[in-house]
Amino acid sequence: MTIEEFIAKALEEDLGDGDHTSLSTIPKEAKGKARLLVKQEGILAGVDIAKKVFNQVDPNLEIEIQIGDGSKIRPGDEAFYISGSSQSIVIGERLALNIMQRMSGIATHTNRLTQLIKGTKTKILDTRKTTPNFRYFEKLAVKIGGGHNHRMGLYDRVMIKDNHIDFAGGIEMAIRKVKNYLDEKGKNIPIEVEARNMEEIREILKVGGIDRILIDNFSPGETHEAIKLIDHKFETESSGGITEINIREYAETGVDFISIGALTHQVRSLDMSLKAMK
Repeated sequence: MTIEEFIAKALEEDLGDGDHTSLSTIPKEAKGKARLLVKQEGILAGVDIAKKVFNQVDPNLEIEIQIGDGSKIRPGDEAFYISGSSQSIVIGERLALNIMQRMSGIATHTNRLTQLIKGTKTKILDTRKTTPNFRYFEKLAVKIGGGHNHRMGLYDRVMIKDNHIDFAGGIEMAIRKVKNYLDEKGKNIPIEVEARNMEEIREILKVGGIDRILIDNFSPGETHEAIKLIDHKFETESSGGITEINIREYAETGVDFISIGALTHQVRSLDMSLKAMK
């Protein structure tokens, strides 16, 4: 789904057969101006998407961007001004705000975590724990906040997790099946394997032929031992039970990546509103 298709479907969901409140209270020919008012400190994200929303509602609307995506914002800041048809401004308001508020919340949380591990080599990743049909925007917000994207979906990285391993008959069988499948399909995509304990890490190292090991639900001490055992043979990623309190400790183990589902599925939207200017 393209951005334009998403916006069209979202507007259709919101508008139905018309914004009867605006159509009845605001004259069709009325012109107006509004400002995007920031009400909470954080990192701004979604300005470019909001502009696309308003332009799709009404190509004649004019938007003057004052603060761009990725910028630090504080209460009272004005991110952009929009002018043109008053009806069109009000019709696009909620969709633009919904997108910006959620994206800014994700970008703010991501930025906070990246600051906590500053000075280490570790990079923060998102996951597939995203809102259906909103994944592109949430992952874009992670990047705006200073994080990095994991796979976009099931199609761009093989990730052999616990259920795959158990259903396939073990780690070695799962890896061999994946490699045979990719060869048959002529696909060249990264292979990542989850390890639940040190024994599984040893087995993955023995089989080889993969790109990254996911060190899942290990303590920082156990992670440090796993990193030593892997010894740069493959990329490493930590996940599970990692919070603002212990993320620095995990990063200092030397792990390459830390993936955090809470970046997108447990985040609070940033407060902002669109206010008419008289």
